[in-house]
Formats: sequence, C-alpha cells, structure tokens
Amino acid sequence: MNNLIVSILCLIATLLIYYLNKRLYRRWHKLVMMPLVMTPMVLVALLLVTHISWQNYIGESHWLLWLLGPATLAFAVPVYENMAIIRRHWMSLTAGVVTATLVAVFSSVWLARLMTLPEEVQRSLAVRSITTPFALAAAKQLGGQPDLVALFVVITGVFGMAVGDVLFLRLAVKQGMAKGAGFGAASHGAGTARAYEIGQGEGVVSSLVMMLSGIVTVIIAPAIGHLMWAAV
Repeated sequence: MNNLIVSILCLIATLLIYYLNKRLYRRWHKLVMMPLVMTPMVLVALLLVTHISWQNYIGESHWLLWLLGPATLAFAVPVYENMAIIRRHWMSLTAGVVTATLVAVFSSVWLARLMTLPEEVQRSLAVRSITTPFALAAAKQLGGQPDLVALFVVITGVFGMAVGDVLFLRLAVKQGMAKGAGFGAASHGAGTARAYEIGQGEGVVSSLVMMLSGIVTVIIAPAIGHLMWAAV
C-alpha cells in the first residue's frame, strides 16, 4: 500500500480512537480511561499488530503535533478573563514559578546522574515538567532527544495528575490556588485539566503557572546546560 495512504489512514485512526476514548472517559472517569493514557496504548498496539513503521504513522499525523502549540496558547483565554486573580497574587506566583522550574530541572538531572543514566536521557529529562511545545523548544538548546522528551513529558503529566490529589491531602494543602499552582508546575497540561475539574480558579492558576514555567525554562535553558554539563 502507498505510504501516503497508510499515513492518512493512521491519521484517521488516531482521531477516531481519540474520539471514542473521550466518550469512554466521560462515562467511566478513571485514570486508565484517560485519552492521554489509553489512546497512545491502543495506537502502539495497532502499529505493532499491523507492522506499520513510525515514519509512516507520523507522515500525516505530524499535524496533530503542530496543533499542540495553538492548544497550549488556548489556555491563555481563561487566564486573560481572570486577570484579577493574577494581580492579587503576582508575587506568590512569580516566586512559585521560578522555584518550581529550578527544582524540577536540577532534581531531574541529578537523580538521572545518581542512576548513571546516559547523558542524552539526562538532557531529555531536564524539561519533563513543562508542556510539550515548550519542552521540545528547550530540549533543542539542551541537546535532548525529541522522542524521549515527549515520552517523559507525558509520563510526568499523567503521574502528577494521578497522585496530585493524594499528595495534597497528605500535605494538608487545602487552598485552591496552591493546588492549581502545584498541578500547573509539576504536571503541565494533564495537571491543568485536573485543576479545572476541581474549580475555575484552580484551573486559571494552573494554566498561568504552566505557561510561565514553560517560558522561563526555554529562556534559561542555555544557562542550565552550561551549569550542568560544561564540566562533564
């Protein structure tokens, strides 16, 4: 079969599986039913069974990756509509974003070094806590591998979304803004989706922190690379 036809069929299959997965998730609101979890699993199984190569799959499906950028920017709409919250808590948000960014990057790399993981994996892990478009941009400056970056970002988002509520309960975190900031800083898009399920205010704060963390990471990525790998 022509490679172009295979790529188009893969794109259609991806959209169809995602649509069906969304309907299932609305009915059974469980972690394993999340589109971010189940859809990739089904697609990987489909590619393995049909022996379709990654190159053929991504041929036309790369447009979906391009849409990540506009989708991320769409989070700015509710942020703009709730500017009063931002003006009231700008100092706390700024301190939180800077602290979360530095802790996420340096802790990821240091833990990877303790486990003696390859340098390419270390560089890819460094940006795991920001949403994919920002992570890919920062990874280019750090020398990370795009496929690994995307994988680590998804795993981080799903894990943060899954354990966030339990962690907040254990730490006795009750304030909505703190929960939103935690989800946005630690688990980006997936966490922000969970924050909006908790409440509008939590979602707005999570959206803002997610975007600011991404911007800050991209800006300081060269400095991070120099500090952490110049002497290696």
